[in-house]
Amino acid sequence: MSSTAPDPSVDTPRRRLTRADRHAQLLAEAWRLVREEGTEALTLGRLAEQAGVTKPVVYDHFGTRAGLLAALYRDFDQRQGAVMDAALAGSGPTLHDKAQVIAQSYVACVQTQGREIPGVIAALAGSPELARIKREYEALFIAQCRDLLAPFARGGVLPSAGLWGMLGAAEGLSLAAVTGDITPLQAQQELAATIMAMVERA
Repeated sequence: MSSTAPDPSVDTPRRRLTRADRHAQLLAEAWRLVREEGTEALTLGRLAEQAGVTKPVVYDHFGTRAGLLAALYRDFDQRQGAVMDAALAGSGPTLHDKAQVIAQSYVACVQTQGREIPGVIAALAGSPELARIKREYEALFIAQCRDLLAPFARGGVLPSAGLWGMLGAAEGLSLAAVTGDITPLQAQQELAATIMAMVERA
């Protein structure tokens, strides 16, 4: 009786990932490294080792450690934006509705990323180049919130100081929820109340 078992001497070809799939794989592995070992452990060489690829592959995708950190922040920001856009599409028309969506989306995204994002944000602040990238994404978030909330303000105008204060509250409350100082629900409720007060005060 003949055996149909595969010949172990014949190598099975491995599926080659597309560039986009490889990039996503490397980002997922980088997030895992930050979560398990901290931001300081995240180097391009360590990422290559953990992802099972050569160093040139990682360098080709990110160039430098700063490039990798920037890519992680972009990845986080894009997911945050997608969550908020989806929630807004199904939200009601009132200021309360919009404030709830902004608060819930922001806190939920930080919660999903867990303890990794504070380390990445701290690393971003340590470099002028990375701080500039973070600032650009913050400005985009501020602009989106201004467009959403300004129609509810007297005269349709919101002061920049109030919007930046809202962002500071969003970051602080979200990180407090991650560290367990408050619950995610408390963070969402306080942020929504802060947003509404900012608009009503304008």
